[in-house]
Amino acid sequence: MSVRVRYAPSPTGSPHVGNIRTALYNHLFAKRHGGTNILRIEDTDRARLVEGCEDEIIDSLRYVGIEWQEGIGVEGGKHGPYRQSVRKEAGTYGPYWQKLLDSGAAYWAFDTPGELTEMREHQTANKLATGYFGGAWRNATTAQVEDATSASKHGVIRLKIPRNETIVINDAIRGRIEYDSNTIDDPVLIKADGMPTYHFAAMVDDHLMEITHIFRGEEWIGSAPKHIVLFKAFEWTPPVMVHLPVIKGKDGSKLSKRHGDTACLDFRRAGYLGEALANFIALIGWSPGGDREIMSMDEMAEAFDLKGLQPSSGVFDAEKLNWMNGAYIRAEEPTALLDRVVEYAVRPETAQYWSQRPDSGVNLTGLQMLAKAPEALPLLGGGSVSKANRGEGLALDAVGLTQERVTTLADFGEACAFFFADEVEYDPKAVEKWLNEPHVPLLIDYLISEIGDQEEMDWEALLKKAQIHLGIEKLGPIVHPVRIALTGKTTGPGLFELMSVLGVGRISQRLRRYTVST
Repeated sequence: MSVRVRYAPSPTGSPHVGNIRTALYNHLFAKRHGGTNILRIEDTDRARLVEGCEDEIIDSLRYVGIEWQEGIGVEGGKHGPYRQSVRKEAGTYGPYWQKLLDSGAAYWAFDTPGELTEMREHQTANKLATGYFGGAWRNATTAQVEDATSASKHGVIRLKIPRNETIVINDAIRGRIEYDSNTIDDPVLIKADGMPTYHFAAMVDDHLMEITHIFRGEEWIGSAPKHIVLFKAFEWTPPVMVHLPVIKGKDGSKLSKRHGDTACLDFRRAGYLGEALANFIALIGWSPGGDREIMSMDEMAEAFDLKGLQPSSGVFDAEKLNWMNGAYIRAEEPTALLDRVVEYAVRPETAQYWSQRPDSGVNLTGLQMLAKAPEALPLLGGGSVSKANRGEGLALDAVGLTQERVTTLADFGEACAFFFADEVEYDPKAVEKWLNEPHVPLLIDYLISEIGDQEEMDWEALLKKAQIHLGIEKLGPIVHPVRIALTGKTTGPGLFELMSVLGVGRISQRLRRYTVST
C-alpha cells in the first residue's frame, strides 16, 4: 500500500509552528516512503475564514521547504477539487450524508438555539456530561422529521453514536485507547446551512483521497472515537491515526504569543532561515536516534519513523533555535549568504516587522545599506577589488567576515553597518575607555602619515610599527583605539581582516574624521 498523507489546514489564521510541524511530519513521512503528500484546504467554517490566510499557508510551507504532490497549487490530481467549499458545491458530500440517514447511522435534529442552551445549563447544573446525547430527535419518527421540515424548521444532521459500547482507537504514538461510547456526544455532521463540519467532510475526504495516515494535533484525540464510528458506519477502513503532542514553552504551558513569535512567517520576518526552522521544529517531539541535531531535509526524511515520535509534549527552546540558525548561517557559502541577506533586507515585511519592535537593537539602516552595496559603485573598497565590483566585493567581504558572529539574518544589519556608514557612530563607553588615552592622537596622526597615498597596506605590520614608534609595550593599546576609530565599537571581527575589507580609502577617511571630531 502506497503511503498517502494530507496536510489539511483551515484558513482561519496564520499557521503557527505547531501547524507547520504537522505539515512537516507529513512531508517527511511521505518522502521517506516514496508516497504522496496532499495539501487540502478545509474551509467549511465560513464564519471564521480570514482573507489572505490561504496564501500565508502556502507561503509558510514553501518557506520551510515542505513539498506536496497533490492539492492546492499543483496541477492534476485525480482526487480534486482540493478545497472543501468547492467540493461541497460540486455535490461531493450529499450522497454520503444521505447514506448515513438511510442506514439510521445519522439523524435530523431540529433543536432551537434556546433549547440547546437550556440543555447545556441543565447538564452543568446537575454535573452531567455536557453535549448532545440525543434529545427529542435521536429516535424521532419519519413523520416527526417531515413535519419539522414542512414547518421550515432549521435542522442539522447528527451522527448517532452507538450506546453501551467500547470504542477503540489505535493511535500510532499512544497505542490502544478505549472510550465508553456513553460519554461521546452526537456531533453535528451537516450544519443548518448545508455546509459539512470537520467531523464529516474531513473523514469523507480522507477516504475518497485514499489517505493512509492522519497526522494531527492531540487536541483532536477526543474527536477520534466519533471519526471511528463514522468510518464504521460507512464500512470503511480508517487511516492510521497519529496524534501529535502539543508544543510547550519553557515554562511548561502551551506555546502561545506570550512566549514570543509563534506564527511561522514571523520567524522569516525575524531573519531565521527556513531550513533551520524546519530542522528545529522537527526535533520537538521526534527523535531521529543518536545525537544528531543538524540535519538536512533529506537526512530527516531518511531517518523519520513513527517510532521516533514522543507521546510527551515537546519544548520550544528559543535559545536552541538561535544556536541552530547560527550554525546554518555559518555553514552557508558567502556568496549565497549575501544573496539571502539582500533578499531579506529588501522584503517589505522585514522593515514592517522590526519597526514594531523599536527596542530590538536591529539596525534596519545597516541592512538597507548592505542590500544596496552590491550596486553602489562609489563605495570605497580596498586592495584587489576592482572599481566595477567595488560595492559587491565590499558587501561580500563584510558578510563573509561577520557570518561567524551573527545568529539571524537581521543581525547582519548591526554587524555590517560600519563597513558602509559615511560616519561612524562611537560607543561612548568605548571612547571613554580607549580614545581618551594620551597616546591616541599621536597614534592616529602616525597612521595617517604612514598610509599617505598608498593603495595597499600590510595592516598588521603597520600597527606593530606604530607600537614600536610610540614605545608602547603591548599591542592592545594600539589595536583597541584603531578598532574604535574605524568601527565605533570595541568588538567585532579580527582587526587586520576587518581593515583589509575596509580598504585604504575608507580607513584613511575615518582616521581623518576622527582627528577632526577630537
